[in-house]
Amino acid sequence: MYDERLAERVRKSLAGRKKVTERRMFGGVAFMLDGKMFCGVINDDLVIRTGPESYERALAKPHARPMDFTGRPMRGFVYVGSGGCKTGKTLSAWVDSGIKYVVSLKKETDT
Repeated sequence: MYDERLAERVRKSLAGRKKVTERRMFGGVAFMLDGKMFCGVINDDLVIRTGPESYERALAKPHARPMDFTGRPMRGFVYVGSGGCKTGKTLSAWVDSGIKYVVSLKKETDT
């Protein structure tokens, strides 16, 4: 199970974006751009793909912690607790950071 209200808030923050799809993953829902996951919702947490370069910086933000879905932290992904995405502005900032990372991957493969 996952927080459907949080997932709906993510959907609203993504309104109008092209090439975004959803896929059930990890017992939650993942949001993908061009087939690459940039964020998701697992249980009551927002999941953000930060990439290795921004991982420590993301962890330093309030309500963020390592994504340890398997029992071991997954470097490059963070959980954001509900306090870290209470407002539309904070939620959008997190979601946008995940999109920015995935877009950077596309640019790397285009060169």
